[in-house]
Amino acid sequence: MQHVTLNNGVRMPILGFGVFQIEADKTEQAVTDALAAGYRLLDTAAAYGNEEAVGHAIKNSGIPREELFVTTKLRVQDAPAQDNTRRALETSLAKLGLDHVDLYLMHQPYGDVYGQWRAMEVAQREGLTRTIGVANFYPDRLLDLILNNEIAPQVNQIETHPFFQRTADHALMREHRVQQQAWGGFAEGKNDLFTNPVLAGIGEAHGKSVAQVVLRWLIQSDIVTIPKSVNPDRMAQNIDVFDFQLTDEQMTRIAALDTGRTLFFDHRDPEMVAWLSKRRLDN
Repeated sequence: MQHVTLNNGVRMPILGFGVFQIEADKTEQAVTDALAAGYRLLDTAAAYGNEEAVGHAIKNSGIPREELFVTTKLRVQDAPAQDNTRRALETSLAKLGLDHVDLYLMHQPYGDVYGQWRAMEVAQREGLTRTIGVANFYPDRLLDLILNNEIAPQVNQIETHPFFQRTADHALMREHRVQQQAWGGFAEGKNDLFTNPVLAGIGEAHGKSVAQVVLRWLIQSDIVTIPKSVNPDRMAQNIDVFDFQLTDEQMTRIAALDTGRTLFFDHRDPEMVAWLSKRRLDN
């Protein structure tokens, strides 16, 4: 496993296991299989409804806590956001059965972002989380947060895949030492990703699958990624990406696949802002 070093010195695995859209009753087995395959970065969220199952798998794994890097995420909070953020984190910790997480992300760039961030800064100082970050922040919102707060985010988790490569976002994050993390690395198979002739041809040259090529491309781009699967064979294949290297020419060919557009939804779209902002959780 390779690691990246975040702007506060914490080391984070560059490849992990995500549990988005895995049903709660299937999550414990999926995480158990992922840990057995060698994954040590686990990514969940309050909104996913499966934190307890992740916690059960961690507890039953027998793996020392210090070997794991556990991420969960904060949903948009009602006022007073600062107090409710602390309560939400404590609820997530209780569900996970942990005394701290390794990364706590603000899941959406909405609501009282500053109040939520201040509470996250306090939680980091108190050791309830080793690192703090955001998700789905476009460059303008990310830079605003960096410039007007004491602690800059350690991570920004955003949609990133061969068809939406976020090169401008990546440049800004690199400049300000914020680690980019990809969600949707396989684009959920959209645009026929798994049969794309460019990716398939590169895979054939290395004896690797399209999925492995995509993960290798993300790793060589210094982007942390969290592929999801409930299939142990796929899990094993997805982590088997450290024994080959894409050439500069192959990286350039993948770069040409970028459309510059989301395949899911735009967090700046007014209808999406309204929909996501109304979603609340009972923590």
